[in-house]
Amino acid sequence: MSTIHPTAIVDPKAELDSSVEVGPYSIIGPHVRIGARTVVGPHVVIEGHTTIGEDNKFFQFGSIGAAPQDKKWKGEPTRLEIGNGNTIREFVTFNLGTAQDEGVTRLGDDNWISAYVHLAHDCQVGSHTIFSNNAQLAGHVHVGDHAILSGYAGVHQFCKIGAHAFIGMYTSLTQDVPPFVMVSGNPAAARGINIEGLKRRGFTRAQIDGIRAAYKHLYRSGLTLEEAKAALEQEEGASPEAAGDIRAVRDFLGAITRGIVR
Repeated sequence: MSTIHPTAIVDPKAELDSSVEVGPYSIIGPHVRIGARTVVGPHVVIEGHTTIGEDNKFFQFGSIGAAPQDKKWKGEPTRLEIGNGNTIREFVTFNLGTAQDEGVTRLGDDNWISAYVHLAHDCQVGSHTIFSNNAQLAGHVHVGDHAILSGYAGVHQFCKIGAHAFIGMYTSLTQDVPPFVMVSGNPAAARGINIEGLKRRGFTRAQIDGIRAAYKHLYRSGLTLEEAKAALEQEEGASPEAAGDIRAVRDFLGAITRGIVR
């Protein structure tokens, strides 16, 4: 049987693996599913149509799967999906999706979510990300794998943050951030590529040099965005070891909706 504290309230319709732990005074709603070895600390509320994978750790006072903060939501059975191996600290708020988007808010695997982080409705967060205290996402934001959001960073609705990007402390982000790029400030401005993060993740010197060249085409050459895209295509052929990384930048630029921080 799951280890459930006697003061916790778990709806009999909820589906919890037998290895799940639920702490004092936590509340688990009827449409919740929780995978193996996940630990729910004290005073956590998990509600809505929420699916949680294995090996997650929820610290105290989190609100998981509450109704979206969107006046258009009319009680549709939208969802929240959380993957495996996430650390989710105190006082976070993760909301359900809305029918106006895919109907689901997602968090991938092996993410480190610090205290007071907000994931609004329809956000799509990848894997291996780090959210420092008080990082806040408005609705419909997409965050790629290995991205880092520093403390008090605020992201406008519908923005996209590419993989391996770094968002500085107190940054006000209102446009998209391509993969590998570091931004900071209010309003945000590009500050280079996330070289230290790439080194820690095992990127080779040739890959980093190719990514740096792509950054120069996009930010230091005086080219228009369309001209920069053409230059990136040429750079992809000239830097074979970094070709996949440069392609990721090109693909990202082809899907932007709010322009990029530039």
